[in-house]
Parts: sequence; structure tokens; C-alpha cells
Amino acid sequence: MNKKIFNPTDWLETPKVEVPKKPIPKTAATVNTVVANEIETYIGAIELQSIDITYGYANWRDLGFAFAEEYGETGRDYFHRISKYNSSYNSKECDEQFNKCLKASGTGVTIATFYYLAKQAGITAPKNEKQQQTTRNTIEEEKQVKKLPTFPKSIVASLPQFLQQVVQPTTSNEESDIMLLGALTTLSACFPKLYGIYDGKKVGTNLFLFVTAPASAGKGRLTQCKNLVNPIHKEMREQANDLKKQFEVENAAYNMTKNKNPDTEKPTKPPERMLFIPANNSTTGVFQLLSDNEGKGLIFETEGDTLAQAFKSDYGNYSDGFRKAFHHETISYYRRTDREYVDIENPCLSTVLSGTPKQVSALIPNAENGLFSRFIFYYMNITPIWKNVFEIQTENGLDEYYNALGTAFLGFYKTLKNNPPIQVTFSLQQQIKFNEYFSKIQTKYLNIQTEDYIATIRRMGIIAYRIAMLFTALRIMEDGDINPKRECEDVDFNNAITIIDVLILHSSQVFNALPADTKLTTRSNRKERFLESLPNQFSRQDYLDSAATLKIPYKTAEGYITKFVKAGLIHRESNGNYLNNSIQENKGNEELKETSLRTQ
Repeated sequence: MNKKIFNPTDWLETPKVEVPKKPIPKTAATVNTVVANEIETYIGAIELQSIDITYGYANWRDLGFAFAEEYGETGRDYFHRISKYNSSYNSKECDEQFNKCLKASGTGVTIATFYYLAKQAGITAPKNEKQQQTTRNTIEEEKQVKKLPTFPKSIVASLPQFLQQVVQPTTSNEESDIMLLGALTTLSACFPKLYGIYDGKKVGTNLFLFVTAPASAGKGRLTQCKNLVNPIHKEMREQANDLKKQFEVENAAYNMTKNKNPDTEKPTKPPERMLFIPANNSTTGVFQLLSDNEGKGLIFETEGDTLAQAFKSDYGNYSDGFRKAFHHETISYYRRTDREYVDIENPCLSTVLSGTPKQVSALIPNAENGLFSRFIFYYMNITPIWKNVFEIQTENGLDEYYNALGTAFLGFYKTLKNNPPIQVTFSLQQQIKFNEYFSKIQTKYLNIQTEDYIATIRRMGIIAYRIAMLFTALRIMEDGDINPKRECEDVDFNNAITIIDVLILHSSQVFNALPADTKLTTRSNRKERFLESLPNQFSRQDYLDSAATLKIPYKTAEGYITKFVKAGLIHRESNGNYLNNSIQENKGNEELKETSLRTQ
């Protein structure tokens, strides 16, 4: 073991309805002005609540007959719109089924079947636009008040000491969580020589974080995390200014002697050294600053729309390079002024953003290009209680408190920068647990989310790995061990997985709230809420009670249970008795963590 050169003390899822064989004739005008409006209202309500009324082939088939009988080819769109909320929905199969319905005759199924099944599923469509708007507002309010979990309090005492100090002055679970995530993300930009091997590739520690909540929810505290690394930024700026002054002197001398001595070499303009890279920037400007800082940098913006506006502009759309930097992929650009082609190899960019849900939508209107899946999202719960503004007791205020921590981290940063690279590794047992955990999580969300969310689950893997790397690096501040290879401690591994367990739920919430004009948000994800409502051990009656609470038809709930069992998320122990495997898994993680704490 190397000699300690950094002293830890140096820093502070219905029956078929019987209907007449010959329905009452309707004139074209009646269909167009009354029925069409009514059908749109009902289907609109189904879409608002993402309810599946097509469960079971017989229901699905009869709904096709109903739309074909009432609307002919025009009913195809209605058939698709209600079919897509079934987990087995396939556009091609839906078209083929409707073609069969159009060719059928004398089925006796009319549009009354649709209204019957809709009402059985709890759909009571509003009669006018005002009532429809009220329904929409109610649904949106229900989404807003959904309480999301915070990190278990038990992890704080087992964090590296530096992070314990970061979260110490906080006054709520949400505040503690955002300060921990904010610190990890800002610090992730300051370990240029820390690395690990993930999926066969060498990876650094850089993270992307977006803390979102309505205005005045308390996300502003996140700004203190900037003070943790501000001393590093200041020192880099001072170095840049010194180099600039030296350049000016050398350039002046060159201008005086270039005519007398043509062989005199023109001095090279020094790079702009800095840690904080402004988000409100041109594409070339951002890439130039990254290049000047050897591909390293931190974007820290308290208003997420600053970056959103830059991406929307012609001159500042550096989204492609931004996404590449997350995976250290080479960024190439052309400098017109110097007519120079530049490659930024192995870029390591970290990003801290905060803003309202609308600002998330402005930056990430959909999940197609992969930007969403690169971010850690934390959605702050709203607490309608006046905060004791005198609760935090610090001698000179929070700025001074976090500045002092920043000064301590500066010394640690210099120590690591002046020593050989350090590789963080997982033990064989940790690797097995890591793969088992993410395999189960991926299976779970393949069954309750759209395919676009799977990219988030997979990138959560590398995010978990990076968080564990950061925990491991900060342990060096306590023991001074700077060996070139360091194994992650079990407590840090378990804390990283525990944090990811919560962050996946927060990301799912933000994902479901993406703009309504994309296919991603037509689902309010009753599957996910249903699975989460099930206890560790439960009976058929238990899950039917949960379904009733969530206004899920019994048949739909039974279909969900069948799929969950098939996917391994739920285990059928005996007839009518079940075991929720996902809860068992989380419990196992907690037990392992507690064991590791007791053995310390």
C-alpha cells in the first residue's frame, strides 16, 4: 500500500352485451352531429385516462364489429385509438382484424357494445367542453400530487464523510436528496484520472442531472453545490489569465521583431481554462471551450430552458455533441477562423440543471434521440407547509459553509491530479448482483412501460456504476489510499443501487409527463401503479381490491397479473396466493446493506 500523501484531517385487465339484430336507422346528419361528437367524447375520455376496454379477444372483436357497423372504414381510426391501450397492441394485427370486421355481416353487434364496455370500465364522458376541461384539470392535478419516494434516511450515515457534510445542513428528505445528487454531479466533472471498465469500455465519472419541480418547491438550494467546485474554476481562470498575460508580452515582442527576423515563431494563443462552461453558447463556442480544457467541463444552469433555447437555435444546437460526451464519444467540429478541423477525443462533460416540468418538456420534447435517457431526473414533492427559515444554524451562512467544503475539495483534487490514474473495480459478487438487479428491472419495465423507456433503464446501469465510482473516490479523502486500483466497498455499492431504485421511479414519472403530442404520453401507466400497489404477499382478492382503488376493470387486472407472472415479476405460490418478487428484491438489497453496515 502506498504511503498516505493526503491527510484526511486537512478538510472539514365483461360479458357480451345483448343488442337488437336490427339497429334503429340513423340519418347521415344524426351520425355526423350527435353520434360523432359523442363517440369522440368517450374515446377522448379513454385516452385521457389510458384505459384498456379491449381486454379479451371477444371484446376486442365485438368492438371492431361495432365500429365497422356504425362507421364503416371511418371506424378504423376509432378501433386503433382504443386498441393501443392493450399491452398486446400491434398496428398490423389491428388493421387485419378490422378488415375482417368490415367483411362480416349480420353479426348483430352495434355501437351500443362500445358504450356498454366503456361504462363497465368506469368511463363517464363529460357532456360539454367545460366538463371535459374540468376532467383534464383533475387528471393533471392527480399527476402532480403523486408522492414519489425519497432516498432512505439510513444511507446518509454510511456515505463518505465529505458527502455527509454536504447534506448535513438540509431540512427535508427532498433537500437532502438534491444536495447529494447535485454534489455527486458537480464533483463528477473533477476526477479526470478516475476510471472504470464498463461493458468493455473505459468510462469516467461524468453525470447529467435535472432536478424538476414547480416554482418555489425548494430546488434553488441546488445552487450551493456550485460552491463545492468553484475554487477549482477560479484557479483554472487564474492560470488562464496568467497565460494570457504571458502571451500578450510574447506577442508584442514578436510584432516588434518579425520584420527584422522573419524566422521568429509567432506565439500560440493560450487555451481558455475553465470548469464552468456557459450553456448559452454557440456550438463552436462550447466545443472550443471543451477542447481548450482537454474535453472536460461542467454545465451548471439553474434554469433548464437556458440549455433548451440554445439547442433550438441555429447557432447553438450542440445537442449531438452533448449526447456524445455522456459516453466519451469523439466530438468533431470545424473552426472557421483558424480553418482548422478539431477532434475532441474522450470528452467528459457533466451537467446540472433545474427547472419546472415545462422546462423539461422544452429541452426534451420526446425520448427518441436518447437525450432523456442520459439524465438523472429527480422530481421534488411539494410540501404545502411553511418552512422554518431559521432552522439551519451556520455561523456565516450556507455560502461560507459550502465554500469551505469547496476549498477542502480543491486540495484533494490537486492530489489526485498529480498522481497516476485510479481504476475502480467491482468484486465478483458485486458484478453478479449488479447484473441480476438490472436484468430484473429491465424485465419489469418492459412489461409496464413503452419500449422507449428501456434506454433509460440501460443507461441507469452506467449511472449506477459512476455513482459507485464517485463514492469510492471520496473514500480516499478518509484513508489516503491512492493505489492505482481500488475495489468498491459493499456499503458504497449498495447505496448506489438503493439510489438508482428511487431514481428509476422519478424518471418514470417525468417520462410519463412528456408532451401530449408524442406517443409516449398517451399512457398514464396504470400497469406501473398497479404493480407498485401490490404488497409483498397478496391474494386474488387483494389485487382485485387494488384494481378497484385504481379504477382498473377486474378483467384487466387479471390480465396484468397473468403477464406479471409470465415475466417473473410475480410468483404464484398457490391457487389465489402470490408473492411480489420486486419487493423481495428491494428487501434483499436493504438487508444486504444493513449487514454491511453492522460489519463495519
